[in-house]
Amino acid sequence: MTYEHHEYDVLIIGAGGAGLRAAIEAKQRGLRVGIVTKSLLGKAHTVMAEGGMAAAMGNVYPEDNWMVHFRDTMRGGKYLNNYRMAELHAKESPTRVYELEQWGALFDRTKDGKILQRDFGGHRYARLAHVGDRTGLELIRTLQQKVVSMGTDVFMEHKVLKLVHDANGKVAGCVAYSRPTGEFVTFAAKAIILATGGAGKSWKFTSNSWEGTGDGHAMALWAGAKLIDMECIQFHPTGMVWPLSVRGLLVTEGVRGDGGVLRNSEGRRFMFDYVTPMFRAETAETEEEADKWYDDHSAGRRPPELLPRDEVARAINAEVKAGRGSPHGGVYLDIATRRTPEFIRRRLPSMYHQFMELAGVDITTEPMEIGPTCHYIMGGVQVVADDAATAVAGLFAAGEVAGGMHGANRLGGNSLSDLIVFGKRAGEGAADYIAAGEVAGDMDMSEVEAAVAEALAPFEREEGENPYDIQRDLQEMMQANVGIIRTQSELDYALEQLESFSERVRHIKVKGGRAYNPGWNLATDLPAMLTVCRAVAIGAGLRKESRGGHTREDFPAADAEYGKFNFAHSTNGGNWDSEIVTERSPLLEMPEELKALLEEAK
Repeated sequence: MTYEHHEYDVLIIGAGGAGLRAAIEAKQRGLRVGIVTKSLLGKAHTVMAEGGMAAAMGNVYPEDNWMVHFRDTMRGGKYLNNYRMAELHAKESPTRVYELEQWGALFDRTKDGKILQRDFGGHRYARLAHVGDRTGLELIRTLQQKVVSMGTDVFMEHKVLKLVHDANGKVAGCVAYSRPTGEFVTFAAKAIILATGGAGKSWKFTSNSWEGTGDGHAMALWAGAKLIDMECIQFHPTGMVWPLSVRGLLVTEGVRGDGGVLRNSEGRRFMFDYVTPMFRAETAETEEEADKWYDDHSAGRRPPELLPRDEVARAINAEVKAGRGSPHGGVYLDIATRRTPEFIRRRLPSMYHQFMELAGVDITTEPMEIGPTCHYIMGGVQVVADDAATAVAGLFAAGEVAGGMHGANRLGGNSLSDLIVFGKRAGEGAADYIAAGEVAGDMDMSEVEAAVAEALAPFEREEGENPYDIQRDLQEMMQANVGIIRTQSELDYALEQLESFSERVRHIKVKGGRAYNPGWNLATDLPAMLTVCRAVAIGAGLRKESRGGHTREDFPAADAEYGKFNFAHSTNGGNWDSEIVTERSPLLEMPEELKALLEEAK
């Protein structure tokens, strides 16, 4: 079979914030750059990060600095982070934000014209640069305009099936198909950067769009890279719960950062009951003390609604289980009684529009009904912090697909700055790798042919199962057994069920032609989804403690021994149904001066 073929120095898979920033960096180094995106340019999960990007610029509180940001990130991640990634992120985020401003990004402003910064959970100071509640959209708009102006080739609506090696095991390219035509395409590259985002579409209630199926995680694993921290899934505490058609749609943390509070069905502000020892010293004990903080940080301790996301999500879950939830299974987020309608419409225009149009709720006069929704995976491809390199020569990863930066739990706002800090570093890393001269040879066409044959198999079966039935059952199973609270029996059951799902995927039947066939697209997504789900369930079963986004009902406390390593997954074969091998990967040894910063926070 012959294929449409393209060759680049650097090929970037994914066109969210990390992929676009990596493309800019590689292009500035004079390299030929191509971008492949599963959907359309400008439609990435990056736009769901609405509240802002965290950077210790000190524009609102001059005492803020990279050391405080580093400390907050490590504490929020329950010390499971790759410290070097957290350090680089804290140091470089301000420069990356100012760079966006120079490229045309429009930020909200302080009275003296500086970039305004808002409060978010887990951050000691107001440090999120923002554009109302549409910051991710502004980030994408700015980077996209820059990429297009540089003449970068973009292949939209191309689904990448598999990474392809050369004869020596180096990544040499990939094989994909065009969704509009159904025709297969091969891409050869000296270096590949994965920037494919997350994996939330394997859960029933999620903020992720249809693209978030863990393609990059799975392809990296199949290619020989390692995945870490896959058990750490962030359930964002505030997603819409009604109507059902939009259940899971994100409600920005900016609502709480701007004064919104959480109430149960009794009207009580319940978060004061759930403050854990790690955060007790800096969290308000009364409503009066918490309310003072919004006006003057020096006048009180932080409101409990601004605890890290994992803490808030567990508290909401506990209230619902105790019978104090809202009519549709959530709780209430109230900003109407605390801010003027003018303030709300100015600071939270997207949220105002979202609830008015989709739920018939005027958030300037009534509370929002919200609950936890699968939002972000902290786990991902294990990378070297400084250059985003993976264990496979020629393969790099940045953004949500990369693991390590956020540890067991991501602080809100750290995602957008993560994208631009490590997107840039991935572009640099790929360029340096190419400059060293030891790049891959020709693609192994036998790997291409095998991937194409597997993709076409659902068309050739006379009978089989509908991929949508499999996806629905998978989402319900993962939500019920590998959700926000886990037990060993449920995790064991999930692994048993995943074996049966594998058998079902082997017998998928797809009808129709190859052009714009969403059923076929899902059929090619399901192997990656199953690979990711297996890694998550295995890691969750092995981590017999509760830490960050991983909560075990049967092991409710954190165990210091488990805080010394990540669980790292690899395969003994290159296929989606290959056995996953898991080992303990010790955390990097932190320098004494950084340890001292963390000691100050205890």
